[in-house]
Amino acid sequence: MKEGKTSGGMKKEGKTRSSFSGRLGYVLAVAGSAVGLGNIWRFPYLAAKYGGGIFLLVYLILMLTFGYALIVSETALGRMTRRSPVGAFGAFGKGAFFRAGGWINAVIPMLIVPYYSVIGGWVTKYLFEYLRGNTGALAEESYFPGFIADISGVLWFLLFSLMVTAVLFAGVQQGVERVSRVMMPMLVLLAVFVALYSMTRPGAWEGVKYFLVPNPGNFSWMTVVAAMGQMFYSLSIAMGILYTYGSYMKDEVDIEGSTTQVEVFDTAIAMLAGLMIIPAVFAFSGGDPDTLNAGPSLMFITIPKVFASMGFGTAAGVMFFLLVLLAALTSAISLAESGVSTFEDQFGWSRRRSTVLMGIIIVCFGTASSLGFGVWDFVSLLGMSILDFFDFLTNSLMMPLAALATCLLVTRVAGLERIAREVEQSSAFRRKGMYNVFMKYLAPVCIVIILLSSIAGVLGWITM
Repeated sequence: MKEGKTSGGMKKEGKTRSSFSGRLGYVLAVAGSAVGLGNIWRFPYLAAKYGGGIFLLVYLILMLTFGYALIVSETALGRMTRRSPVGAFGAFGKGAFFRAGGWINAVIPMLIVPYYSVIGGWVTKYLFEYLRGNTGALAEESYFPGFIADISGVLWFLLFSLMVTAVLFAGVQQGVERVSRVMMPMLVLLAVFVALYSMTRPGAWEGVKYFLVPNPGNFSWMTVVAAMGQMFYSLSIAMGILYTYGSYMKDEVDIEGSTTQVEVFDTAIAMLAGLMIIPAVFAFSGGDPDTLNAGPSLMFITIPKVFASMGFGTAAGVMFFLLVLLAALTSAISLAESGVSTFEDQFGWSRRRSTVLMGIIIVCFGTASSLGFGVWDFVSLLGMSILDFFDFLTNSLMMPLAALATCLLVTRVAGLERIAREVEQSSAFRRKGMYNVFMKYLAPVCIVIILLSSIAGVLGWITM
């Protein structure tokens, strides 16, 4: 890419930089990042726990306003500077704020992808066992705790990590974009199939109504807090990914239109995930509250019980865990790609060398997270396992701080008008007024609420 100036007045990088082939490549890659375990695994159990339809309504409102504002901000800053997070912040200044803001956005995905890959390894193992026809064994209460405590769990984590690293070596268009173009349509088709199967089980319709029909009686303050936290996790906000993918975006690609497509795609998959899991749990348990509140174990303990109770349970298990594996892979690739881009930008390394280092980070931290349920289960960090600690560190502390840094960069340094000019060179920016209000006034308040509520929940000051 030739050196020149954007409409925002920021010089773009002089060296050739990888890029997506166009808008579709960008949308599918970002959607692949957004549509991951956050949608398929996390969204349904939070919706079940925090009110069903009312949680879904609150989430949609936040996603279309707060989430939209942060997606546009990070994407525009990435394209404006042609840099991953550290370089993007550094393009505006050299002080402590710019270094801290850039590196916290860059480090988050490097810390998430190792433990995320551990969970991806669990999904891979379950898919393998369903393919072998071990549906009954997977439904036993003791199977999941026994598996993650066994040393073999590390091998499944390494297999998943190898798949992620292989895509990274292939590059942006031939690796990240090509895989997203294949996997995302497959994921949608599988999600529709499994959701239809789930909703047609006897007794499942009560679950459909619980998930889709808002009941004000189920509303609580934690509904809002949980929905805000899920929005961060689901939309890949404050993970450095959108800076990185924005830097690969061509100038003629419509930022606002692409953001809208990502919102639609992400919401559709989240709703399909809810329709896959919640009606099935209702059908299995009769809407038992204890079953609905199973939390993270919903996927690995409760859902296998549901499949075991069904006719064609093995086929349903294969379809479901294949879908989850595709979602986990696309998100893990995006997380790791952000780290690779940071190493390329900051240290001037080749893509191969940067990918090797990212692979080493995944293996080292991921192995520790996996062993934390087995031979290293004596290790406790703030009363948490190694994996839970990394999840708390990144999601409850670092991500809100990273988002707050982005808000300050946009409103106090770059300026709302410069962001608008970057967007408007290829977009109509129809939601500009709402964007300005949220970035200037509401987004920082929401972020502080997430941060304080998450910390209070871990310390036991409020019930999460």
